[in-house]
Amino acid sequence: MRRVLYILGQLTDQDADWLAGVGSRRQLRAGDILVRQGSQLDELYIVLDGEMSILSANNREIARVGVGDMLGEMSFVDDSPASASVRALGAVLVLAVPQAQIAARMADDPAFAARFYKAIAVFLADRLRGALARFGYGEAADDGADAAGLLRAGELDGQVMDNLHLAGSRFERLLQRLMG
Repeated sequence: MRRVLYILGQLTDQDADWLAGVGSRRQLRAGDILVRQGSQLDELYIVLDGEMSILSANNREIARVGVGDMLGEMSFVDDSPASASVRALGAVLVLAVPQAQIAARMADDPAFAARFYKAIAVFLADRLRGALARFGYGEAADDGADAAGLLRAGELDGQVMDNLHLAGSRFERLLQRLMG
C-alpha cells in the first residue's frame, strides 16, 4: 500500500477524484492476465485489492505487486510495449485509467501534468532503488529498505512524509468511491 502514497502524495484531492471518475473498476480472478508482455497498453492500472505476479518472458515470476501499486506507467511514459506480463494470483480489483484520458487532461491542465509526471517519477525512482538493492548495488543490505525496496515504516522520505496523511486519506476516499 505504501507505493500509492508516492503517487497520491503528489496529486491533489481533485486529481484523485478525477482518476476515480474516469477510471473503471476491473475485477480479475486467479490466473487472469491483466498485461501481456509485448502488448501496447491503453490504460494505467492501480491495484485496489489483491496481489499480482509480474512474469518474465519465460513465465518466471520476477516480482509481486499488491494494493497501491501502479502498473503500465513505464509504457505510459515512453510509449513502449509492456516489458512483462502481469497475472492475478487470486481475486484482484484494479482501477483501469485510459491513457488517452490522462494525456488529454495533461494537455488541458499543465499543473496536473507536472504533478502526475512527478508522481510517476517518484514511484519509478523508488522501484529502481529497490531493484538496485536486490542486485547488491548501492547501500549495504541494511540500508533501511525492505525486501520490496521500500523504506521501512517510519523511514519514508521527506517528500512522502509531508503528504502522508493526505495521500492516505485520498486512497481511502478513492477506495470508498470505487467499492461503493
